[in-house]
Amino acid sequence: MPYSRLDSLLIAADEALRALSGAASSARPSPASTLPEGDDPRASAGLMRVNHTGEICAQALYSGQALFARDEVVREALKSAAGEERDHLSWCRERLEELDSRPSFLDPLWYVGSFGLGMISGLAGDRWSMGFLAETEAQVERHLEGHLDALPRNDARSRAVVAQMRDDESRHGALGRSLGARELPLPVKAAMRLASRVMTRTAYYV
Repeated sequence: MPYSRLDSLLIAADEALRALSGAASSARPSPASTLPEGDDPRASAGLMRVNHTGEICAQALYSGQALFARDEVVREALKSAAGEERDHLSWCRERLEELDSRPSFLDPLWYVGSFGLGMISGLAGDRWSMGFLAETEAQVERHLEGHLDALPRNDARSRAVVAQMRDDESRHGALGRSLGARELPLPVKAAMRLASRVMTRTAYYV
């Protein structure tokens, strides 16, 4: 039985509270669970805080897109991908706690902005929504590749988490393309890259 619009909004609000409060739990064990801690893992804290904020944005984006998805196949694909992104969120938060660090203070702001973008792309139609998803995941995959280069070599735990996230994001992007993603205009891609740079630079410190 399909949810009413009010039910969907209440579910979206619950997802927001879970994501921002840290109550969201993972369905898969963390890739770091069996690995030893490095000598000075605190050097990774800023990068993992950025990754946590990125996963906050992913939760919000998928939630907003699913709210207005027209095709049930697209909606279910978004929910499935969001489940894996929820794993990422939980893993990053767990890693921050291990690093004696914290999430970004600006996460609520980024959640609201990403949820709004998700709704806009969802309202534009499923093919544009999938195009937005595919481009987002392509940019995130490149971002995570950069983090694998920047993380300390002896921080096997953080590196394992980021590597699994990268692999999952690649699959999510391929999923969006398989569902008829439209190529986004270059100005939209450029605006997304700019927003990403602002997010990563502020989340690293704040």
